[in-house]
Amino acid sequence: MKLLIALLLCLACTGGLYAQTGFGKPEQINGGWKFTLNDIENGQNIQLDDSRWKTVDLPHDWSVKGQLSPTLASATGYLPGGIAWYRKQLFIPADKKDEKVYLYFEGVYNRSEVFVNGVSLGKRPNGYISFMYDATPYIKYGEENVIAVRVDHSQSADSRWYTGSGIYRDVWVVYANPVHIEEWGVYAYPEQLKNGYQLQVEVSIENGSTESCALTVKNELFNKNNEQVAKSTNKLTVHSKQSGKIQTALNVTKPEFWSLDNPTLYTLKTSVYSGDNLIDETTTTTGFRHFTFDPNTGFALNGGSMKVKGVCLHHDAGVLGSAVPREVWKRRLLTLKEIGVNAIRTSHNPQATDLYDLCDELGMLVLNEAFDEWEFPKRKWLQGWNVGTPGFQGSFDFFEEWGEKDLEDMVKRDRNHPSIFAWSIGNEVDYPNDPYSHPVLDGGAETGFTQPIFGGYKKDAPDAKRLGDIAERLVKVVKQYDQSRPTTAGLAGVAMSNQTGYPFALDITGYNYTESLYDHDHEKYPNRILFGSENRHDIAAWKDVTSRDFVFGQFLWTGIDYLGESGRWPSRGFYSGLLDFGGFIKPRGYFRQSLWSDKPMAYLGTYPLSERSRDRGPSMDAWPVWNYGDGQSVRVVCYTNAAQAELHLNGKVVGEKKSYNEETGIIYWDIPYQDGKLEVMGMDKNGNKVSQNAIQSSGRPNEIKVISDETTIEKGKVAQIVIQVVDKEGIPVMLSDNEVTCEIYGEAQLLGLEASNNTDMSDYTDNRQRVFHGRMIVYIRAGEQEGKVRVKFSANWLKPAETGFEIR
Repeated sequence: MKLLIALLLCLACTGGLYAQTGFGKPEQINGGWKFTLNDIENGQNIQLDDSRWKTVDLPHDWSVKGQLSPTLASATGYLPGGIAWYRKQLFIPADKKDEKVYLYFEGVYNRSEVFVNGVSLGKRPNGYISFMYDATPYIKYGEENVIAVRVDHSQSADSRWYTGSGIYRDVWVVYANPVHIEEWGVYAYPEQLKNGYQLQVEVSIENGSTESCALTVKNELFNKNNEQVAKSTNKLTVHSKQSGKIQTALNVTKPEFWSLDNPTLYTLKTSVYSGDNLIDETTTTTGFRHFTFDPNTGFALNGGSMKVKGVCLHHDAGVLGSAVPREVWKRRLLTLKEIGVNAIRTSHNPQATDLYDLCDELGMLVLNEAFDEWEFPKRKWLQGWNVGTPGFQGSFDFFEEWGEKDLEDMVKRDRNHPSIFAWSIGNEVDYPNDPYSHPVLDGGAETGFTQPIFGGYKKDAPDAKRLGDIAERLVKVVKQYDQSRPTTAGLAGVAMSNQTGYPFALDITGYNYTESLYDHDHEKYPNRILFGSENRHDIAAWKDVTSRDFVFGQFLWTGIDYLGESGRWPSRGFYSGLLDFGGFIKPRGYFRQSLWSDKPMAYLGTYPLSERSRDRGPSMDAWPVWNYGDGQSVRVVCYTNAAQAELHLNGKVVGEKKSYNEETGIIYWDIPYQDGKLEVMGMDKNGNKVSQNAIQSSGRPNEIKVISDETTIEKGKVAQIVIQVVDKEGIPVMLSDNEVTCEIYGEAQLLGLEASNNTDMSDYTDNRQRVFHGRMIVYIRAGEQEGKVRVKFSANWLKPAETGFEIR
């Protein structure tokens, strides 16, 4: 049975102007917070002297600035957690006394409690969920008010990856009329008609006043040229202390679709009137598109069949930790798109709204995921890697109380993003014997297993059949708040889960590293819609997708290197990304580009040959280095989507013309090293050059060169400056590891230097760092005053470099 989904979705306008609450008048309050990494008794006390606390601006992640230690958990990237307090004096004007005051937190990791003027507003244990409190009863109008936030990340290894610690996303104060649109209260989706689309719009209104209110709700839809294309007006009466909802429809005859290549967006303006008085309004950016999922033919967007070429992403950015500016995410997403990625999976939690906004704007599909654990934790190394006995820190202890509320809030916050195409309720919660078990794990011919799996069936372990009941409960929550998208999950123990109700509760089913069951399960469960929710980088895993129409895509583990889930010390994080910590394309990123991009490309990489490596297949991890001993045997690999390629050294052919290798996806030659310029020519089947790439032998490091910078930066935004060590001829020195010092003159703050070396366990948040492959990226936040900023880079024995930008 075909699952047809047609939708128009909306996102709250942000970018520093609006919070995504979708009502009232928000003001960002990120600046001037007091912070202490201590558990202070009565830290909420109004009279507490916090003058000696550190002053920080939000977003703020204290863990990434901590002391690395091999005794800490490898899951965290050997970085600490702890308990901390934040405090801020917030003046609330006297003229706001007739308005309600809310505090909105986009994300606090984790187990937070928020106080206003010494009174607790509430606790929120999940560090990935956005939440809001009504602070009105405790506000002193016309005075300073004390906001205090206690953050308890003492269970620092509560995830299998780096989470960060603290108020690591934006915070807002929201002023609103007592009668206003509910939080995330505008929801819009289309129905496809014979002659166009009908946009269904729901607007929920909250009446916090003491009287019933007769209201008028106006919805206006504008195209990308700001021309009104549809409108409606509805009447509504909402009784005191209650909520009400209007439903309306806006007809759009020929909408311009949101697509990956042309992500056209519309704007929905919602206004609420009491008589002639405008009492609330919000704008929502929207995009029209529809998609289908079919168990036999896969996925289609706007009627066009396509394969989902996805990557899994965690939420950190190397030296920046989990407090990642929007500009940094934009650069990273554009780079992923450049190499052919068309979808991301938010592994394994909802991320900052900036990420979804950017995917809407840039044209990138999103699979939005909620949980990595349900009612039980997964085993984690708490001290080092493979040391001692695994522990069980996690989020399981609040799942029963908060799980459904967390999922509800994720869906309501994010349901209006056109980029999101599916909701995932979990990842690998069905890992065999960690903790669930089932008799099928004992093996036997009738099960399809030839031997016991993961130690066989454990009678005392939790019954895997519980998975189906929990999945049904979570799917019901999703469907209550959004029926326009399918539900899914990433299954780790597919064979076991098939014996339960788990996969049957889902609309589409994700298989983690289980390509071997694609054909078997497609035949046994013909109505199941399949895709790879987590997959290896090798070409075989991609061929398992391209050779089967019924498998609609895959998500590689992972798109970008991330902190945590580290190996043995020294190791900052997991290093299988297409991009590195700094967002630079790695060799395997170019290899993936050769498989996924439609634009002609070629890449050259090399590595020395040994007796062991000679008989192995060509590597997808060959760096663009051309510096070896004279006559040394070197394997040269070419990643290309050309039909054939030829290798030249100093203008002479040293590698005969070879056809694209369908088995490995890589063309390669074994040649003796000689200094000079090595160049590959990609050709079509007729021998016409369609692409080329070159690398060149370098001399000794000679100077620092700025290869990417920005001349103007908006106030408060982040400049991203790339530097490269070069030789006397200006050729990049890939083998350089010089320590570079960064000095800033002007109204700006250094956020960090990221060279992307996974084994460098030094303090990478100060102003000195060794380059890696001769390169690093520098993050500098502009101040709030206009003016010029000068940035100087220096290193022993190298000529320095200088650049700068103007703050506007």
